[in-house]
Amino acid sequence: MVNRKELDPDGGLAAAYGARLRRLREERGWKQEDLAARTSYSGKHVSAVETARRSPTLKLSREIDSAFGLTGTAQSFEREWQRMRDGVLLEGFPEYVHYERQAVEIRMFDIGIIPGLFQTAEYAEVLAAFNVERGSVTADQAAQRVDILRERQEILERRRPPMHFAVLDESCLRQMVGGPDVMAAQLDRLVELAARPFTFVQVAPFSMGERRPSHMPLTLLTLADRSMLAYTEAQARGRLVRERVTLTYLNATYHRLAAEALSPADSLAMIKALRESIL
Repeated sequence: MVNRKELDPDGGLAAAYGARLRRLREERGWKQEDLAARTSYSGKHVSAVETARRSPTLKLSREIDSAFGLTGTAQSFEREWQRMRDGVLLEGFPEYVHYERQAVEIRMFDIGIIPGLFQTAEYAEVLAAFNVERGSVTADQAAQRVDILRERQEILERRRPPMHFAVLDESCLRQMVGGPDVMAAQLDRLVELAARPFTFVQVAPFSMGERRPSHMPLTLLTLADRSMLAYTEAQARGRLVRERVTLTYLNATYHRLAAEALSPADSLAMIKALRESIL
């Protein structure tokens, strides 16, 4: 298509919405006019939403869901529109969540906070409550974030979940979130997850010192076709990385982290020791 505009799903929430709309439409082999015929909108309007020249509306989102068979599902465009309106998620994150659901392998490095997919409900609720207290989100937005996290965690309960490799900075384990009871339950959860055949947990100890190759959180996704994406966050915005050169660098960084971190067995021993020291 000569006039086809390349989309940037990292260009904001509306851009992520539009990129996802185009992707799902093309997966079905539909032209913009084909989708328009299934809604009360024109092909020109669909094009404007896909390229983020027009913002989506609740009415459009519901009609798109009806056309795609997504009404009432966790992947519905109505839910995405709601999150856009309420500012529940960071820019760039809705697109990441879409790919997270498709991933066959997830590799992550986190600092300070237990990664979302591993958080207990109580741990997540404490973090959400603090964000409400400091005024960064409303109580409703915080509740929606916790609900979204629960939906994301469903991938861990699949019959065949993605392979999950997690390197946790020691600060994730030592930072007391929610008090002894909450933190003890969170460490128990890590022990339980580490025992699963598809999950591998390592700790990057403080003793790594200058050997630590990264001081920023990082997530790498491998999809079924073996393509790779990375997700990073800065300030109040997330970013999906697709550039081959950057992915090669981030992939190498993750492998260096894993090589310098404690083995899974030694990591589990540290987690258990910290758990016993709490209560």
